[in-house]
Amino acid sequence: MARSKKHLGKYVDPRTDFGWKFYFGREENKVLLIEFLNSLFQGEKIISDLRYKPVEHDGDYEEMRRVVFDLHCMSSDGEVFIIEMQQLFQEFFKDRAVYYTSRLINKQLARGKKGSDYYLPEVYFIGILEFNMDGNGSSGVSRVTERPYFYDVALCDKLTKEIFYDKLGYKMISLPLFNKQPEQLKTVMDQWLYLLKHLSTMDRLPTFLDKRIFGLIFEIGEIGKLTEEELMSYEASLKHKRDAESVFNSAKKSGEALGHAKGLAEGERKKALETARAFKEMGLPIADIARGTGLSVEEVEKL
Repeated sequence: MARSKKHLGKYVDPRTDFGWKFYFGREENKVLLIEFLNSLFQGEKIISDLRYKPVEHDGDYEEMRRVVFDLHCMSSDGEVFIIEMQQLFQEFFKDRAVYYTSRLINKQLARGKKGSDYYLPEVYFIGILEFNMDGNGSSGVSRVTERPYFYDVALCDKLTKEIFYDKLGYKMISLPLFNKQPEQLKTVMDQWLYLLKHLSTMDRLPTFLDKRIFGLIFEIGEIGKLTEEELMSYEASLKHKRDAESVFNSAKKSGEALGHAKGLAEGERKKALETARAFKEMGLPIADIARGTGLSVEEVEKL
């Protein structure tokens, strides 16, 4: 008997490891990734074709860290793209992004090459994040109010604000901060972000999304069309995502509880110090003050 898929919804969730690679990591569907990247660049550049490259790279030396990208592509014009979907908050995510791009840039120079030929291709890091990059994983408002969900980063001159180097860029999306409603979707990028955030709860292609761009996603993304092997992989990926979120939320709650308890303890200590100071001014014996407030004799003597 076929297993019921009602608990999975109708469409594969792109915010899972399986879903992300299912929609964007397959050669036959690369038009989706091309459209998505073009929406982020908003005319800054037009990507006409992509070639998928190996996602795993060894370090130059045995002791160097191996890096594994979610997706690694090169355009027909030679631009290199690293595309990452990050589900849980990482304190050093910016460091990771810079490390990844630095490793790729380092690989572009041929070993042992002489002379001063340092010409490099354009390298871009695209991060789709399910957390507030400037926060602690919450969906609170970012410091940036105009476009709180989109970080478009390049090397700039701090004085003139002009682009210093235009061949390295970082484009980050914090999905929890994207809260536009259908009537507020003004750009293709808006439509893409709305789709990424809500596809798993949809039951059809809504009229406010461009069918020419998003029709393929709704065509291939139906869970009922997955093979048995694909379905098993998706269910495992979805379970991993939910388990990881549960562990993170539990740790966060524990941390909040610990912080609350610590705050209470600090409050009680402050009260004890104030009481001891008042008793000391009244001339009561230090030993009695220490006994009555729970402080040590040394702490009372220092007041």
